[in-house]
Amino acid sequence: MDLSIVILNYKQKGLLKQCIKGIVASQPKLEYELIIVDNNSNDDSLAMVDQLFIKKNDASYQPKLPINQPLKTPPIKKIAAQENNGFAAGNNLGISEAAGQYVMILNPDVAVIPTALEQMVAYLDINPKIGIIGPRLINPDGSVQFSCRRFPNSLMPLYRRTIFGKLSFAKKLTDRYLMRDFDHESIAEVDWLFGACLLLRKEALEKLGSFDERFFMYFEDLDLCRRFLQGGFKVVYFAPVEMVHYHQQFSAERGGVLGIFKKGGRIHSISGFKYFAKYWGVKLPSLRAGQN
Repeated sequence: MDLSIVILNYKQKGLLKQCIKGIVASQPKLEYELIIVDNNSNDDSLAMVDQLFIKKNDASYQPKLPINQPLKTPPIKKIAAQENNGFAAGNNLGISEAAGQYVMILNPDVAVIPTALEQMVAYLDINPKIGIIGPRLINPDGSVQFSCRRFPNSLMPLYRRTIFGKLSFAKKLTDRYLMRDFDHESIAEVDWLFGACLLLRKEALEKLGSFDERFFMYFEDLDLCRRFLQGGFKVVYFAPVEMVHYHQQFSAERGGVLGIFKKGGRIHSISGFKYFAKYWGVKLPSLRAGQN
């Protein structure tokens, strides 16, 4: 099998429905499977997945989609987590069931367009030293999301949450962290990519491990990319493929220091502390990109 697409859902039933429809309607010319993990949403999301398809027999599904021609449908695996243990743990449940040569981690709020999956898989096929690629993510209004970044230092959360971030030197460091000096229209090796859409080489996952479950949410994507780089694999921003990300900034990352009193802000801060504690005194990977 070429590709396993893991979609982790937590109370995003409507977006999950549209995401699955978009993937199936794009008719990827790949042998692929969908693995839907629900993090104990209690909103009948997995039942909704069943309702998208008319089940013919144990191995055959016909999509109930507004189309004029039959669609080829992939195998679908559903996993119901008994509790919400976070982004890393939920996606790891899906990864453990993946049969594909490549594994895509896909948020339900990302819209997949035709040929996107084929292009990304083909790029990894001809570049065996690349372990992770991510597409160019854009907002619904067409503006670019800064989904590829350089490694942060331990003061970056302070700069991004407090008045210190308004100082000229802090602004320069923040712009560098966000890679604002990069055109975001090119293919480039980078330090890390957002976990909203990542295509991973299964061989590398088996060698280096999946997401670190000490991170409930946030920083697990940064940690994974860092481990892949340390393990000798490249991380690449793949701008030729563009996807729309209907992103909601739950972490309130840029909401100022008071954002820490919000649930998302607290989770983000705790994960940050865990990340910098994990790598305290550890040198950054020698195979680093975007450092020109």
